[in-house]
Amino acid sequence: MIITDARARSGAGPRRLEITTRAPRAREPSAARRVAPALALALTIGPGAACGDSDGETSPASEASAVATAATDATNATAATTSVGTTSVGATTEDATETETAGADDGATLVHSFGTYSLAPAEETQPCVQWTLDNDAPVYINRVTLANDGAFHHSNWFVVPETEFAGPDGFFKCSDRGFGELEAAVAGTVLFAQSTQSRWEEQDLPEGVVIKAPPRHKVITSAHLLNLSTEPLETELRMSLDIIHPRDVDVVAKPFRLTYYDLDIPAQQRSRFTGACEFYQHYESTAKVPLDLKLYHVLPHYHYLGDHFTLEIIGGPNDGKNLFTLDGFNGDGNGATFDPPVDLTGAKGLRFTCGYNNWTPNNVGWGIGDQEMCVMLGLADSKALMDIRVSDGSEIVGVEDGVVMNEGPCTVLAFPPNAAQGPPTQEEIDGPLYVPPTQDGDVGLPPVDPCVDADPNVPADGPATLTSIRETIFTPSCTFSACHGGPASVHGLDLSAADLHGELLGHAVAADVDIPLVAPGDPEGSWLYQLVSRCEPQDKGGVTKSHMPLNAPTLLDDRAVAKLRAWIEDGAPAN
Repeated sequence: MIITDARARSGAGPRRLEITTRAPRAREPSAARRVAPALALALTIGPGAACGDSDGETSPASEASAVATAATDATNATAATTSVGTTSVGATTEDATETETAGADDGATLVHSFGTYSLAPAEETQPCVQWTLDNDAPVYINRVTLANDGAFHHSNWFVVPETEFAGPDGFFKCSDRGFGELEAAVAGTVLFAQSTQSRWEEQDLPEGVVIKAPPRHKVITSAHLLNLSTEPLETELRMSLDIIHPRDVDVVAKPFRLTYYDLDIPAQQRSRFTGACEFYQHYESTAKVPLDLKLYHVLPHYHYLGDHFTLEIIGGPNDGKNLFTLDGFNGDGNGATFDPPVDLTGAKGLRFTCGYNNWTPNNVGWGIGDQEMCVMLGLADSKALMDIRVSDGSEIVGVEDGVVMNEGPCTVLAFPPNAAQGPPTQEEIDGPLYVPPTQDGDVGLPPVDPCVDADPNVPADGPATLTSIRETIFTPSCTFSACHGGPASVHGLDLSAADLHGELLGHAVAADVDIPLVAPGDPEGSWLYQLVSRCEPQDKGGVTKSHMPLNAPTLLDDRAVAKLRAWIEDGAPAN
């Protein structure tokens, strides 16, 4: 079955869905916006096209040691703070007081800017950042949207009591407050995870399925940022939360995680790593009922060498059934929502596989930077929290079609959910929608800034040379998302090529246009310039294509676009 979603409409190419996940819901101005879902079980994103048409198209041991303490403390957590969250509600007054949505008791949208983070050239860092919701009553979050201006490699988000990891809102050094992801998940719950290098992403759960933020909670994350440019960079981070009325809540989702830590990815080879994890006994021991988990959302995570992920059922009536497959790597949002959910009743567990194409001359292991990861977040209707990992013992079990196959034993940590993560009370169901207060600074802030075409009158930022363009535009914005770097570059356009000049001037444009990628002396007659300077570039048939970078809600800074324009105007020299 082939369908075309928003990315395909704008030139990213179709996404192939097998049995298909629920199509994105149409959204109206008010917050209670639902449409009938498409039945769904397995998603496959094809390599290349999923990345967009370039031519217009903490260690496992330390985490485990903290679980018992965190789990014991979580159910007794209370909170009191004077911090005020900076939020915006879909349609608010100009006061910094209680806010209301436009004419409805059904839902609201909270929007918050975390401000900008400054990165030096080639800086890599892992800060934490938090937003205090300042909520006196629970809020039930059905959709999360995250947007940034680039350099955010990934981020994992939680809601926790205000007293956990105490300190003021904003960015901070994680170790200064003893922040740990597993501790955060147990003290509160998982809210959201960002796909690798995605600039814009929605986690849109089915109707009635929510993440709960109990009273006096805050949103917190550990983020991984990387500036590959030779110039300083400032990037803004913004989040919006769609909340629904307690009477509309059917399921308070609980998180679980699959991780393959024991990676040893051989140089200049393709390889895959599989964990066949049976956890039904751990679930039953913790939940006191047989495995009855119902899966609503999954999101895999690997880095630029990753080219494959699969998730399958082990045991039961659907033994071996493929739930999710992702092929290739891109900077897009790659989560999948299941509506209706995948029911694991009668099953024994899940099998997950990460695949890699290590074209580098070095072996690669687990880590940040030039290392790799293999993680999957799941959100489910579950009576137990589970952290499932392959920490050691990985072995080569064969070679299939030139791919080195590895498997390792699974370790399962299971513990009861936080008692605060229960369903709405009758008082909440009978009462009005509660919306947390907002501050003046974020009133009227949209979830994502509107895209505006580049201003051709803005001067270039720095020298208009091809070397500078490679270092300040192509490397951080085009090859960072792996669409146009290395052997799997989309449509063969490798912007990391040694002969970049020849690559640009000799590339055959795949889009339906009558102009070359670069026309020396003529920016407007260059398809590359149109892609980065127009929010809605169009081919000769008037079909709107995706602007670049892929999945960026807005264009590059006007000064960066001006640099490309000036270089083309100067005749596109090999400088």
